[in-house]
Amino acid sequence: MKIPGIHHITAIASDPQRNLDFYTQQLGLRLVKLTVNFDDPGTYHFYFGDDHGTPGSILTFFPWPGAPRGRSGTGQATVISFTVPSLNAWAGKFPGERITRRFDSDVLAFTDPDGMALELVATGGGGSEGSAISRFHSVTLSEGGYEATARLLTETFGYELQASEDSRFRYVSSEGDFVDLLCQPDARRGGMGAGTIHHVAFRAESDEIQKQWQAELARLNYNVTPILDRQYFHSIYFREPGGVLFEIATDPPGFTVDETAASLGTGLKIPPALEPMRAEIEAKLPKLKLPVYVR
Repeated sequence: MKIPGIHHITAIASDPQRNLDFYTQQLGLRLVKLTVNFDDPGTYHFYFGDDHGTPGSILTFFPWPGAPRGRSGTGQATVISFTVPSLNAWAGKFPGERITRRFDSDVLAFTDPDGMALELVATGGGGSEGSAISRFHSVTLSEGGYEATARLLTETFGYELQASEDSRFRYVSSEGDFVDLLCQPDARRGGMGAGTIHHVAFRAESDEIQKQWQAELARLNYNVTPILDRQYFHSIYFREPGGVLFEIATDPPGFTVDETAASLGTGLKIPPALEPMRAEIEAKLPKLKLPVYVR
């Protein structure tokens, strides 16, 4: 078995409306699902991505109003990078942005309103047309020591070491997603809060393949969870050797299980078990002004 690549990445935000506006209006992502945190249904769970909610494009948020700022550090995923054809249409749009060169690509680095580190990586094309974000390029994991995590990626997940620069080691999946391991033995440990990444989810193409991954991870002595139903995919969780929370999520059933592709993200969806409590849940949630899509 090999992991094809990233399924989604989940982070923590503070102000729901500010988070929604930034990712839809400034980054141009689509709100593909508006639901609630299944473990804390008094809180929203936003899913942003491409028009169809394709695995590999999905960035999700738990926006807890008033959440204290977290601390980025080791034991965390610390940077989310997106693929764009060119930086021409993006440069100058974000306060404090900077353009660097990494592994022969131009990289535009900036932060979201909660201070979470984001990057746009130019992968080809010099014009501004077709400049929209298409999917994840990579995720950076900050590690006190990277070797054990590298073995998990290569020997278990089937990633391959592609390149290294200084203390950064880049691994590529069978379908071209990247995971960068940043070795920072002298850095302090990260702390969860607004502006930090909660977990990274990798793809399993089916429920049966996920069950095989669950058995394999248990065989390797990882503390892997039971399979959890997240309505749009099924999930198992474990912590990689450096402490980052990993998930393996199934591609099916997908985000059109309860909405058409055209209407994704236009209404609040909650799991069937919580449907009898809809009025109570909606009363607790902050009011939102949702984006209007013309597609």
